[in-house]
Amino acid sequence: MLSVATQLASTEGLTGVSIARLAQETSSSKSGVATLFGSKENLQLAIVEEAKRIFIDVVVEPARIEPAGPDRLYALVRAWVDYSSGRTFEGGCFFLAASTEFAARPGAVRDAITAAMDLWRSYLQHQTERAIADGALPQLDDAGQLVFELEALLAHANAESTLHDSDTPYRRAERAIAERLRALGADARAADRVRASFA
Repeated sequence: MLSVATQLASTEGLTGVSIARLAQETSSSKSGVATLFGSKENLQLAIVEEAKRIFIDVVVEPARIEPAGPDRLYALVRAWVDYSSGRTFEGGCFFLAASTEFAARPGAVRDAITAAMDLWRSYLQHQTERAIADGALPQLDDAGQLVFELEALLAHANAESTLHDSDTPYRRAERAIAERLRALGADARAADRVRASFA
């Protein structure tokens, strides 16, 4: 049931998912769904938690086979592109859509979305800091700046791809990221690991 709710929220927004709508989509009774979640806010919080679980399974865990530092950083970028372009969530990146929807709506749901996104950002930053410490990015002295740039490029690729139903934005983002990494002193072949065409 949560998987249905999460996919529905990715295309219609968290505010578009109600207990009545989920009951209809899953051919369940409204009272049965209400018993499970209690309120619309609890349903939204459960959806955010499920989306977080899926994101970790699809993006974070596969990258953990790589050693911490530059290899894991590049693997995380590659896995994120695959997660977004492969439409793990039908509406593209769940958290980018949800953060836009709830940016101006203080409350528990926004807090949960923010916490999930901050967790991802801090993990990305940790791997960037490890890459700096390992000497893999000798021209970089501010891990937070690179993380900001990576997130900006990936977010724009996600938005443009979902709007135009095209993979071209991802290829442009990959190219921009690889070129940025090389400019920071990364080994050229290593930096190209973020690209889909890498072999």
